[in-house]
Amino acid sequence: MAESPRFFGRRRGKRLRVAGRDRFARILPALAIAPPPPGSRIDPASLFPRRPGEVWLEIGFGGGEHLAWQAARHPEIGIIGCEVFVNGIASLLGHVEAQGLDNVRVFPEDARLLMPALPDGGIGRAFVLFPDPWPKKRHIERRFVGPDNLDQLARLLAPGAELRIATDDPTYQKWAREQMARHPDFQDLTGEATAKPDDWPATRYEEKALAAGRQPHYLVYRRR
Repeated sequence: MAESPRFFGRRRGKRLRVAGRDRFARILPALAIAPPPPGSRIDPASLFPRRPGEVWLEIGFGGGEHLAWQAARHPEIGIIGCEVFVNGIASLLGHVEAQGLDNVRVFPEDARLLMPALPDGGIGRAFVLFPDPWPKKRHIERRFVGPDNLDQLARLLAPGAELRIATDDPTYQKWAREQMARHPDFQDLTGEATAKPDDWPATRYEEKALAAGRQPHYLVYRRR
């Protein structure tokens, strides 16, 4: 049996407030995707109350602002968000409840545990927004945008589907461009990297980066 990937990020921040704990107990059970057993497969469209036209995947959704924005503007799309940070999950649940979103599902674990169970070509768009940069050389293997994960995303994405990557870290910006350029299954659609597409909403993390003088890069690729 293959070993589970080792996770290095943070799982908890400050203690959740009463409202956050309430949302976890009341809302998350209906939206959560259980970790699939090794070797199993999931039909992602079957996870939603009505079968969506496409399923999108956001890996590491932070506070959920981007995911909720996309879900509200694309009710015909089902969106799966993967996030291990408890406080971020609670934030997303708040957006889901406030906006009455029924096209969101949550995988409250490492995305690498879910991706092998998803079918070939079953994802219509994927987002990797502001992943942990792991800037030290000895931590390079921890960066999400790398050969193994890109191979998996290439398998999951339908032909013509987009992969969107954002990062405010200069080292990761260079790293991501290099990794994507080496992968034969992705075509670079990025124009001016600092110009954000209109359908790419701001997040709290992005606003903090800009306030601190860090310029995010917005990278767009198409599955060949």
